[in-house]
Amino acid sequence: MENQLNALDMTQLAALAAALGFGSGMRLYAVVFLTGAAGALGWVPLPPGLAMLQHPIVMTVAGLLVALEFFADKIPLLDSVWDTVHTFIRIPAGAALAAAVFGGDHATWATVAGLLGGALAATAHTAKAGTRAAVNTSPEPFSNVGLSLLGDVSVPALLWLAWQHPLAFFAALALALLVALVLIVLSFRFVRALWRRVSGRAAQTTPVPVLPR
Repeated sequence: MENQLNALDMTQLAALAAALGFGSGMRLYAVVFLTGAAGALGWVPLPPGLAMLQHPIVMTVAGLLVALEFFADKIPLLDSVWDTVHTFIRIPAGAALAAAVFGGDHATWATVAGLLGGALAATAHTAKAGTRAAVNTSPEPFSNVGLSLLGDVSVPALLWLAWQHPLAFFAALALALLVALVLIVLSFRFVRALWRRVSGRAAQTTPVPVLPR
């Protein structure tokens, strides 16, 4: 087990932890399945803390949930319900997966990775959920499906970069974080403007009571 951990240097471990955290905020089950499959097929040496992801039962359940999420994420409104429920799943799972990269033998690094992994998962999840909720106000379904497919592709791409080119991954992660923060701000402004518009219409349609003389 120790030799397996040493097969990845600190840069690779940090990149993997960050990729697991950020990816979990968008596609948690894909992250679990792809990481487990990569380890089971011998493509990458997984740290001991992630070895459980290679278990056939874990991979089977994760694979089924990947298929379910793939279709749920393509249906307007259902995707927002799915995102809302997974607010309480993706963020702690991202933190746990990031911490597991370093395991119990590296408690300090595991704690730091867990905190940063949770923050990355929260950022990615908030950007995804906010953007998809805003897009759902549009009557056409193509932008919704397009954004969902972009998420399907970006997660395996980030994981591959983290495994094969960690320095390039950190550059891609910095760009992804910048885009996520911009999307969060724009989504917040959109929701605030929509709320003001709805509140204004409600005020205009509310009848004014006439006091008897």
